[in-house]
Amino acid sequence: MAKVCAVTGRGQVSGNKRSDSLRATRRKWNVNLQKVKVVVDGELKTVKMSTRALKTLKAQASK
Repeated sequence: MAKVCAVTGRGQVSGNKRSDSLRATRRKWNVNLQKVKVVVDGELKTVKMSTRALKTLKAQASK
């Protein structure tokens, strides 16, 4: 599986790492993905979901 959230579609983001002398080198920020068991269409499936999406779904479920 790719490093992409199954719910939001968020993936890794690239940018520059800046040293103290401000030299720019490329780097990546990965999404914090967790394997979560979720009910999809009445059956239990394991999906990779970002922690931010998981937090949002838990907050909506508690309302």
